[in-house]
Amino acid sequence: MTEDSQRNFRSVYYEKVGFRGVEEKKSLEILLKDDRLDIEKLCTFSQRFPLPSMYRALVWKVLLGILPLHHESHVQVMMYRKEQYSDVLHALKVIRFVSDATPQVEVNLRMYQLESGKLPRSPSFPPEPEDEVFLAIAKAMEEMVEDHVDCYWIIRCFVNQLNNKYRDFLPQLPKAFEQYLNLEDTRLLSHLKTCSAVSKLPYDLWFRRCFAGCLPESSLQRVWDKVVSGSCKILVFVAVEILLTFKIKVMALNSAEKITKFLENMPQDSSDAIVSKAIDLWHKHCGTPVHSA
Repeated sequence: MTEDSQRNFRSVYYEKVGFRGVEEKKSLEILLKDDRLDIEKLCTFSQRFPLPSMYRALVWKVLLGILPLHHESHVQVMMYRKEQYSDVLHALKVIRFVSDATPQVEVNLRMYQLESGKLPRSPSFPPEPEDEVFLAIAKAMEEMVEDHVDCYWIIRCFVNQLNNKYRDFLPQLPKAFEQYLNLEDTRLLSHLKTCSAVSKLPYDLWFRRCFAGCLPESSLQRVWDKVVSGSCKILVFVAVEILLTFKIKVMALNSAEKITKFLENMPQDSSDAIVSKAIDLWHKHCGTPVHSA
């Protein structure tokens, strides 16, 4: 029996006896032991499987460019990252934009604003829409990543990925959502159109905020695995699956305002199932895309 066939046999066996993911975890550990980490393989793994929680922050930091590909440089690079974090935080304290009492999510925003040249003239200025997006993502990320330095760098690079790599794709997602919902349930889409709800759905919450504040972090991180590793299109299928899951409720609502309000405050007890079905739907329509939006 070849090595590949042995691996496939073990995967099937583990899945049958309820240990799905054991082989995947081993495969990831092998990838992470390479002297030079392979971005392509890590992206492929992240798009095919959920990342084990113990390795998620490490993989995200590598894929987002926070850590280099060579293991021997990781400690030194993170030392530089911590120094930069401390320097920026100190500068914000000197100019009295933050203090020891400032909530960490706001500290992260001020640090990002200072580093990107967008710090307002006064801390009392109301936040801009893009700041609200940052705060929503930062708040969710804080629930996923314990270390303040790691958390800030991941938020910073995640937001930059949305603003740069996905800048041209994000505005197209509402149209893609309509296209795939039509393929899955024409009647449901027709109801949304009848209620004039299609243009009023919570696209900012779904696509600009990547479901931060909509899904619980335990479900959200599985979606963000795909976003970090190269595909923002997964967001479309999460939105489609939300509509399919709550079809009966949505069909019973007869106005755009009621539908939008429900979707913005939807029950969270089905979130894990929604994300699992959304990932299956994504693979069904898109295969396993790598480095593609």
